[in-house]
Amino acid sequence: MASSAFLLYPPPGHLNPASLSLTSPAIRSLCHGLSISNGCAMRRTQLLSPRVVSKTSPSPVSERHLTLLEYVAKGGADVGDDLAVLLTHLQYACKRIAALVASPFNVDDGRIPEDSGGGEGIGSLSSSGRDKPKPLDIISYESAISGIVGVARCDENLGFANTEVDVLHIASLSIQAYMLFIRVQNDMILASLRNSGKVAVMASEEDDIPVWISDHGPFVVVVDPLDGSRNIDASIPTGTIFGIYNRLAELDHLPVEEKAQLNSLQSGNRLVAAGYVLYSSATILCISVGSGTHAFTLDHSTGEFVLTHPSIQVPPRGQIYSVNDARYFDWPDGLRQYIDTVRQGKGQFPKKYSARYICSLVADFHRTLVYGGVVMNPRDHLRLVYEANPLSFLIEHAGGRGSDGKTRILSFQPVELHQRLPLFLGSIDDMNELESYDSIQQKINPGYDV
Repeated sequence: MASSAFLLYPPPGHLNPASLSLTSPAIRSLCHGLSISNGCAMRRTQLLSPRVVSKTSPSPVSERHLTLLEYVAKGGADVGDDLAVLLTHLQYACKRIAALVASPFNVDDGRIPEDSGGGEGIGSLSSSGRDKPKPLDIISYESAISGIVGVARCDENLGFANTEVDVLHIASLSIQAYMLFIRVQNDMILASLRNSGKVAVMASEEDDIPVWISDHGPFVVVVDPLDGSRNIDASIPTGTIFGIYNRLAELDHLPVEEKAQLNSLQSGNRLVAAGYVLYSSATILCISVGSGTHAFTLDHSTGEFVLTHPSIQVPPRGQIYSVNDARYFDWPDGLRQYIDTVRQGKGQFPKKYSARYICSLVADFHRTLVYGGVVMNPRDHLRLVYEANPLSFLIEHAGGRGSDGKTRILSFQPVELHQRLPLFLGSIDDMNELESYDSIQQKINPGYDV
């Protein structure tokens, strides 16, 4: 039987073109042409069949949900070949991140593979030395954190005391491990986008400036590779957020750095597609290509994202608010008044609201999308380009609203790549009630040590 690791996370080259019944040469080339083995020795028939669960339990096509590629290619979205190819490579990167997040000390999943066939393969990153493939076993975030805890416990039990140098050294290792862990996620996405041949520039929350990939790529991708990454050691849900724009051809004559920057600073109302991947008890990819918001769940028997929540509509009103209300006394009067009112059941909706707060934006947003209510950060903290715009695009196409407390998020013109702002997302009736209060943006930020 085929390797279970491969069945969980097959690369895009191992999709089954016959099952898609697509006539597009680009899609069929994608399905046949990319052969990244990921170190798994499998028979060709196994590689080409996404329906294989075991030798004795095949799943008929009629009983399957649409996969993500089937949906964007022929299931009603009809986004075109270029975007379908890009989304296929992007979902592959997110499957690899899901495996790494679930097991950050797993060297096989964590290593970025060497180029398997010459040219710019999945392991070919940017030309700078820091972007060369890095095995995760140099030092892992989890092992570094465990080392700190283990040393502390050992010293306590044996009566020894760390010197300041020892403590700083261990802390330094944990910071290096954390940064390496995030760098690996970022590089996985960059490598997949580069390999797709469809991306001109990628702007990432983890990079100071955008990375120009190709003069011929039709798309611009903005991404937060691992939102909530500091929660990994506590096994709290994390996620990837992304937005996709058309490349602005009118900027092609500009120097590379300038056109990369300007392409990445497009207004949210120009988004072609946006989505997030939630790494939790299930791995869920939620996406909108401008015609509804749809969620696909990773089927671990086939390694495919399958459509499980088509045409999501956020309830017009929920009964949950999500915010760090430990900061209550730093809030403006309007926000405090709103929270006091709804949790007492004295607002426009005559039931008491509950608080649910994970401190992982993708997780809090996903719950809000499903159950309704509002998720918010009232201070200038969340990034417009990588977080606010893509999530606002998703919530709006599900019937909700995204704003900074006063103005629709998608109407903003970004002026800086890492521009921050307050963010309020949720059900349309809840958002309208929230915004009816005079002051809900936290202008005073004393700074918080966590």
